[in-house]
Order: sequence, then C-alpha cells, then structure tokens
Amino acid sequence: MANFKANSTTNSKDRRDTFPGRFDPIELSDPALELGGLRNLTFYSEALRGRGDVSLWVPEECAGATGVPRVVLLHGVYGSHWSWFFSGAAHVTARRLMDAGEIGPMVLVSPSDGLAGDGTGYLPRPGGGYEGWIVRDVVDCIPVVVPCTAGGPVFLAGLSMGGYGALRLGMKWPDRFAAISAHSAITNVSQFAQFVRHGMDEETLAPGESSLLHWASLHRDTLPPLRFDCGRDDDLFSANEQLHAELNGLGIAHSSESFEGAHTWPYWQTHLADTLRFFDATLKRVR
Repeated sequence: MANFKANSTTNSKDRRDTFPGRFDPIELSDPALELGGLRNLTFYSEALRGRGDVSLWVPEECAGATGVPRVVLLHGVYGSHWSWFFSGAAHVTARRLMDAGEIGPMVLVSPSDGLAGDGTGYLPRPGGGYEGWIVRDVVDCIPVVVPCTAGGPVFLAGLSMGGYGALRLGMKWPDRFAAISAHSAITNVSQFAQFVRHGMDEETLAPGESSLLHWASLHRDTLPPLRFDCGRDDDLFSANEQLHAELNGLGIAHSSESFEGAHTWPYWQTHLADTLRFFDATLKRVR
C-alpha cells in the first residue's frame, strides 16, 4: 500500500497541518490502482490507540466540489470495513441513484468497528475507544484525505450491530450528525447474544450508556432526523416494532418502516437506497 504523502496531489504538509500529528501516519491506497472510486485508508486512531481501517467510495463528481456529504456506514458482527462495499454493493446503489438524479453526490465511508471479538457494538470499553474511533477519529480524518467533504454534513447509518451503533451514537452525539438511519438494528445489548459468542458485558459501562431510550430522552430536543427499518421475517422485527412504540410513547419524532425480507445482505442491498434517499431529502430540506 502506498503512503498517503507520496500519492497526494495536494501539498502533504498542508494536509497534515489540518490536524497536526493527530492521524499521522496516514496510509491511503494508490489512486492508480483504485477501481470505480473505491479506496482504502489506514490511519492512527487516538481512540483505538493504534491503527484503524476504513473503506471509501468517492464519486467522480467530487472533483473540485466542496461540502460533499459524508455517509458513514457501520457494519454488523463478524464484518469489517469492506463489508458494505463487497457484500452490500453500497457504491453500486449510490452510483445508480446519482445517475438517476435521485440523490446528489455523497462520499461513502465504511470503517471497521475496531475488530475486537465478534463485534464491539461501537461502545466505549476500557480496552478500546470504539465509540470515539467512529464519532471523532473517522469523522474528522475523512476531510484530510477527501478534501471535498470538508465543511459538509455527516450522515450515520448501519445494519444489525451497525444499526444499533448508528442509533446509539447518533442519539448520544446529535450535534455531530445531520441524520440517522438504521437497518435491522439490534435495539438492546441483550440481543447481541443472538449473534456473538460472548455477549456485551454491561457491567463495564456507565448506567444508561448502552440504552437507546436513555440517549433519545436525554437529547430529545436536539436529535437529528431519524429513521429505521426491519424485514418482517427478521428475528429482530419485534424489537424494532417495540422501539418504534417506545419512541412514540416518548413523543420523539422518527420514521419506522417494515418490508418483506430477513436479516440478509439482499435486504440491506435493497433498502440502503431508502437510507440514501432519506439523507438526500434531509439535506434538501436544510438548504
């Protein structure tokens, strides 16, 4: 993998000065070897206290543009940074929608979850800042390597464990994200036991830390636009319906949808389009 500083078409010192020393060293895939706008990135993360991996899709429309939205896509258990692209074809969906004029240009950002155990839940843990890795490091590093996103909004989405991560992180840090979307989301840490060999130990977390309703209630007046969906054949369907009812009971605005389908990549490949359209519509309302 080629070094970022060797590949940069912009002065590397200027890039480093944006966040002096914070992400150094940065390794970005060689543009000459990229296929269809797909890139790979590895950089130092303060939260992880080591390196973290991110896959990116940067559409050609970003050349010379500014303020292009970042869509952060969180993967599920057992997955990694490549999952949304090489299992979910996220870039293919985005390209199709852009070509059809249904959405504007967006940069897709798919980080690993920190790669501890079967899945980290994107939770803050004594052994790893998996929350800070996403909310601070990934979000802030992308404009360093993809300058067209500087000053643009950040959207957050995910599937299964990543759906839980998107809901929880978006609710906890509402000022960092312009909208939130989740597919087939885990809605309570107890549900991780259905997917991983070792459940999420809540004893290492502060009271209320893992609870979606805790953060939704705490930040109810500042939450960004929120949607989630789940397949009717998904084992998590009833939990998603319950979350919908609980949010309604709290008077928290959101959109909840159900479709045919199960906890599978074909479902997520199909319904990522709903997320991208939702984000684009949110952006147009703001403008």
